[in-house]
Amino acid sequence: MAEATLAPEARAELLARWRAARAHTDALFRLVTPEGLYVRTIPERHRLIFYLGHLEAFDWNLVGKAALGLEPFQEEFDRLFAFGIDPVNGNLPTDQPSDWPSMEEVQKYNQRLQERLDTHLRAADWADPKLPYLHGGQIVHVALEHRWMHAETLVYLIHHLPLGHKLPPPQLPPPPAVPLKLRQAEIPAGKATLGLERAGAHPFGWDNEFDPHTVDVPPFAIDAFPVTNAQYLDFLRAGGYQDKTLWSEAGWQWKQERGLAHPHFWTPRNGQWSLRARFADIPLPSDWPVYVSYAEASAYARWAGKNLPSEAQWHRAAYGTPPGNERLYPWGNDPPEPHRGNFDFARWDPTPVTAHPAGGSAFGVHDLLGNGWEWTRTVFAPFPGFHPFPFYPGYSANFFDGKHYVMKGGSMRTAACLLRRSFRNWFQFHYPYVPAKFRLVKE
Repeated sequence: MAEATLAPEARAELLARWRAARAHTDALFRLVTPEGLYVRTIPERHRLIFYLGHLEAFDWNLVGKAALGLEPFQEEFDRLFAFGIDPVNGNLPTDQPSDWPSMEEVQKYNQRLQERLDTHLRAADWADPKLPYLHGGQIVHVALEHRWMHAETLVYLIHHLPLGHKLPPPQLPPPPAVPLKLRQAEIPAGKATLGLERAGAHPFGWDNEFDPHTVDVPPFAIDAFPVTNAQYLDFLRAGGYQDKTLWSEAGWQWKQERGLAHPHFWTPRNGQWSLRARFADIPLPSDWPVYVSYAEASAYARWAGKNLPSEAQWHRAAYGTPPGNERLYPWGNDPPEPHRGNFDFARWDPTPVTAHPAGGSAFGVHDLLGNGWEWTRTVFAPFPGFHPFPFYPGYSANFFDGKHYVMKGGSMRTAACLLRRSFRNWFQFHYPYVPAKFRLVKE
């Protein structure tokens, strides 16, 4: 965790990172027409106008109220924009566009809120015993990473927005094609260290990242690359969506209720398959990773006679080495750079799974960070020594329900600070809207 006292230059750097994250999310909203802000793009989620206010209301409620003790100036908005919707128990929002304030009202609230927060944070004594959540900048780290995570949420919500409500940004040209060599990597028995040291060198970790512990991992083989669209198409053509024996009971019921016959992002068109990319429909790229729900990934694994990796297996393949030491990143201890993977906002869409050979692990496993989160078969649960944040007790604990699965890695829109080894993402088995890839293991 962070030190109790931040040097002036470290404090200034942290606040600059926070301002940069604000600018990033502000730019995301500019990709949407004013009318598009009032569209609900995913049934389980709020309309986009909610998120325009939520990012700032979250900062105000935690940093302004909980940490600094500031008096509210617009409590109605503080409550309205406080919490999003998680797709649990089928409880879907039923509000209408007319129930929400205007874009101009929300922007005015945001601007006033930001000015007050910035003024008080500059003046505050971050080592004051009466302001414990400011020690080491902890609450600012929470606000910063919360914003980066919602930057990803916004992108997948905007992904589902009708094309007429989107204003496409400039994009990088596609990366050069790389010959695909599908194979498995043999991983010898060894140890995987999960979790983060509370007094370690990293400035911040979420409550579910603590405490560190070591897991003994027997030998196994793992796919060197994630499963591609072309490979998954073989499963579909083999009748995978019609074979009940391949699916869990809950997965089959979900698939049947939805009438699901192919991945969420695929569309049949004139006898061919197209893919819903961020800002256009394109012919299905055979060498991009396939994005599917946990239920679909599990069915594919049974069809292939393999399994999804556990969280510990994924760690061992990603960060372990033949001598037994562990790396900070798959490629070593150097920080993330663009040639290592498709992450940190460089691109809007996936790249071929073989496009970043410099990002491979010591065991020759590739495309681990970026290009899509990766499913594991590990149910999201606390590590030994877990303690919830007192200022945000439900961040993790609300999802220790046996229904969410750990995801590792990161997507193309994952900030570099979230690519740390200990970071854990999680979703339910039937959530198909996120860029979620997978690879298989043989034990």
